[in-house]
Amino acid sequence: MGSTIAILYSIHSAGKSSLLQALFRLVDQSSTTGSIVIDGIDIGCVSLNQLRSYLSVIPQVPILFCGTLRYNLDPFTEHSDEECLRALEAVQLKQLVSKHPDGLSQIVAGERQLICVARAILKRSHILLIDEATAHVDHATDSMIQNVIADKFGDRTILTIAHRLNTIANSDCILMSEKGEVAYFDVPSNIDLS
Repeated sequence: MGSTIAILYSIHSAGKSSLLQALFRLVDQSSTTGSIVIDGIDIGCVSLNQLRSYLSVIPQVPILFCGTLRYNLDPFTEHSDEECLRALEAVQLKQLVSKHPDGLSQIVAGERQLICVARAILKRSHILLIDEATAHVDHATDSMIQNVIADKFGDRTILTIAHRLNTIANSDCILMSEKGEVAYFDVPSNIDLS
């Protein structure tokens, strides 16, 4: 069984970018102190390819590539068409195959976010990082994304970066950050979220 850790930021400049950069090793680790350990392994001791194969991200601003829907789901052709269709079905986007067979220029923001969720479903990484993934979608889509994540990633570790309390309500632990420092790290019932 995986665990969900919510990372709640009170303001936009509370260290979120630094955390993401450190987790994906986008910063020179020799100039920093401390370490990040995943499953007992210091991430500085594994190759970038190995580290990043353990991680998937559903970003706040959905990233799509020029090209087909199929290419956006599986750019390295690691999955069958059937697996891609199942991922689209999980996020209620199977109809996009017929609507946009040759490209994605007319896809709306909510659909773009769901494509990123489907891409993460296909990758099945050990750790899923959700960076304000529902900040720009309506409440129905937000609820659907939360349900899909609970269903498809329940056995994975999920790090959810959020400002909205409803997004993190079901997390196992909550890390609250203020001014780039950890203010609290505890189970939700022990933290005053008001």
